[in-house]
Amino acid sequence: MSYHRRRNNHRGYEDDFRREVDETPEQKLKNTIIKMGEVDPVQEVPRLAKQLREEPALNAPVIAEGFRIAVTEQPFKIPYYAALLRELYDPPADAEESTSSSPTLGRQILEDFWKGFQASLDKLVWREMRLSIQLFAHLTIAEVITTQTMFELLRSFAAVLDEFGVSHGRAKKAALCASEGLMISGSIIKENPSINVIDIMSTIQAYIESTIDAKKLVQPTVALHSDSVTVESADELLDAALSALQILNASDFAQTSDSFPQPYINAPRPITAPFELPSVLVPPEVIELDSLSTDSGEDALVKKEEWPEFYIRIFDNDVSPDPTTPVGYAVRTGLLDLIDIFEVNRKECARLLLEFPKWTLPGTFKPRPGAPPQEPVSGKDWQLESTLIETILSTLFLLPESSHKATYYIALITELCKLSPSTIGPAVGKSIRKLYNLLADGLDVEIALRFVEWFSIHMSNFNFQWVWKEWMPDLELSLQHPRRTFMRRAVDFEIRLSYYDRIIKTLPEPMQNPDLKLVPAQAPGPDYEYDDPANAYHDAAQTVLNLIRGRAKADDVIVHLQGLKNSLETTDSDTNIDSVIRSIAVQSLLHIGSRSFSHFLNAIERYLPLLRNLAGGGISSGGSPNFEARKDILDAVIAFWKYTKHMIVIVCDKLMQYQIVDPTDVVAWTFLHGRQYVSTQDSSSLEAYQWLLLKGALDKANGRVVIARKRVTALRKEEDDNAARAKAKDQAAMEVDAETKPDVPIIESAALTTALKAFATLTREQKSALSRALDGFVDCLVSQTKPNPRAGEVILEKSWHNRVNWDEKEWLTWETWGWYRHFCRLYSPYLRNYAQTLGTVSFAKVGPSGDPAVELFRKIWNDATGQEA
Repeated sequence: MSYHRRRNNHRGYEDDFRREVDETPEQKLKNTIIKMGEVDPVQEVPRLAKQLREEPALNAPVIAEGFRIAVTEQPFKIPYYAALLRELYDPPADAEESTSSSPTLGRQILEDFWKGFQASLDKLVWREMRLSIQLFAHLTIAEVITTQTMFELLRSFAAVLDEFGVSHGRAKKAALCASEGLMISGSIIKENPSINVIDIMSTIQAYIESTIDAKKLVQPTVALHSDSVTVESADELLDAALSALQILNASDFAQTSDSFPQPYINAPRPITAPFELPSVLVPPEVIELDSLSTDSGEDALVKKEEWPEFYIRIFDNDVSPDPTTPVGYAVRTGLLDLIDIFEVNRKECARLLLEFPKWTLPGTFKPRPGAPPQEPVSGKDWQLESTLIETILSTLFLLPESSHKATYYIALITELCKLSPSTIGPAVGKSIRKLYNLLADGLDVEIALRFVEWFSIHMSNFNFQWVWKEWMPDLELSLQHPRRTFMRRAVDFEIRLSYYDRIIKTLPEPMQNPDLKLVPAQAPGPDYEYDDPANAYHDAAQTVLNLIRGRAKADDVIVHLQGLKNSLETTDSDTNIDSVIRSIAVQSLLHIGSRSFSHFLNAIERYLPLLRNLAGGGISSGGSPNFEARKDILDAVIAFWKYTKHMIVIVCDKLMQYQIVDPTDVVAWTFLHGRQYVSTQDSSSLEAYQWLLLKGALDKANGRVVIARKRVTALRKEEDDNAARAKAKDQAAMEVDAETKPDVPIIESAALTTALKAFATLTREQKSALSRALDGFVDCLVSQTKPNPRAGEVILEKSWHNRVNWDEKEWLTWETWGWYRHFCRLYSPYLRNYAQTLGTVSFAKVGPSGDPAVELFRKIWNDATGQEA
């Protein structure tokens, strides 16, 4: 046998041996619990209970840990784990009478499980707490846990909603813990005459009523003229929970057994000594104190805002569950938990989603083709595939941000299509058509943008096959109508993901007409305007291009540009030669870097001194700050990449990263000088691509402040630790030396001083960028100096009802209102820090207070920042 074969065989032996050794008996025991129900959970419960009883008594903590992992990572099995604990709680029926007072295995497991729950409570791990409460609720129905202590546990979570200044995120999670626990255990709790479940429901309802203003900003469909928070096409999470609770309570929780599996309900023997849950108090939120402050004295600590969760409805109630009903809520939240927990493994998540009916009551979903018929219990008979796609998309479309990256949800749908193409494919197609129809009915602009991104990426995974001819009648609509905008952006995104010629061939021939402005007139790519010999500056640009192509030093290029400037000024005195020089230099640099992203980065990094010189004001300004110079650089970027819009976003991001331009420059330029970026020349509106530029600039400014704050905090902690050690050392020395030494003042280190200065500078930049963005929206929508009469019309009910006759300007104005709403809700944590100063300065330019557009503008701002109207 050769050495390589011996080595490979030895390695294989080691791998097998390692796999056997790595799985300890404790791990095997835990895995046995975690994998319960792979075949038939009902039949496995008594067999597993017998196996666990045969384990040594010392393994109770290991078994409890297995239960904790299983319950918090596989919540769809919770009713069956409750049945297993019910089996273990009392001695087996054939056990001999014993005088031993030692607790049963089930009680030991539950006691250890409670310790884990208490640890989650202390750390405020909300998901683990909520799922553990679901287990306790099932055990209450199984009579393992006393009803009074279960109710007290639920009431302790409901009490969180009455806390002064409670954040929405904390209140929402506590309300879900209380409401879901009551849904499951309410039937037995309500039998106790001393308990009033209305107390918990009233507390939840009172809190929900206090969130009306926040709901208006995160509704998936928008009617700007209306203050209503009732949305037919979506359900808010807490509203749905309360509605399900009210339905259950009205029937004395008789529908609980039709909503949640109860495999333990027919246990043969009553529990002799039920478990009493200890009393708990939900600990307060940990408030991180930060002494950093902004230049105007506001608290600089920013915590991500949490909003009401509206889940969009795509299908009718006879196709997918209605979350406002008990069984619909149970199905929807079960799927949401599964999608959230298995974000780390989309393939496993897709498999479990398709197997989800196994863990629901018979008749909840239509049987899969070829499956044996089953006697329906719940009698709902929903379509699994449509339910899955609706749930995933509704999570992707949460406002202002989805829980996970959009890539995860898109990839999860792709995995589902691969596992079951014949059933998932039609559900995806129906979802696309339903969402497309919502576009003109007020679908939020941010959701519309996510929708087109998902559509184009999904098409790219399946050969770009779509029935475009269905949408051909919509080509008669206004150019900026949401449906035409969707088609135009979808084609643009698909071309970015593939090739121009390929995507054009997937469209019906009438749609390929460039006059319809659905497809670009030419393939995307760079446009070096000085490449044309007829251009007046062609020869001058070629000399610069040759220098950069030859990798000349940056200083040599700067000297050459200075000479070129002097030469051109003598022959063309009527032109702003500084702007021409900047355009030539930047476009030449981009031309060299246009071959690939790595070429672009190499060119930028090589000529950073040149770019900084140009951004500082050009060849003649000596490097002083100059917005006009930086505007010329950004204009050159647009001119060069006007046929490839996403490259403008990428280049601007890199220019901000290398500090060639500031985020405030990009924000101001986007509003004032970026109209070449879209098809219209209207200067009083904002379109999606401009929003991406604006968002990139604001994210950059905010991100820099976060990084600077973390650095200052780390340095300050390091200095505090050093000072504490020095003080302890001095105190030890003083015990030896009787002479008392005066306290030496602590002097900040040079590193901390520098970090604090950087933090102050970046905070001012952040505030400036946010202020400039708000000013831009004021100018677009409600400025006195730049009146826009159409801005007020789009919020009027009579105008909205006549939107079928809107022209391009009206649809663009409506979209601008949408991006203003998204700006306020997305950046509300930062805007709250500067609410007084920003609002005072920017609102000085708004129109008269009686104008409906002005009133709407202020209302959105107040709702986002928590200001009083």
